[in-house]
Amino acid sequence: MGRWRDNVFVERLWRSPKYDEVYLYAYETVADAQQGVGRYLTFYNQLRPHRALDGRTPRVYWEHQPARPMAA
Repeated sequence: MGRWRDNVFVERLWRSPKYDEVYLYAYETVADAQQGVGRYLTFYNQLRPHRALDGRTPRVYWEHQPARPMAA
């Protein structure tokens, strides 16, 4: 509980949304913030090229993975 290693992961996870979306817009309501962050996460996960994936998007990356069996 309260270990620095836990915070490192969370801070890195939210760094991009904070700097690329949240800090740039003054949301009027919580609903506006939810829509803005949701829109950004869709962009981040489906359209934005990622350096770690050789410029591919996570969407394209996952489309080329072999199908995994579903649990019964």
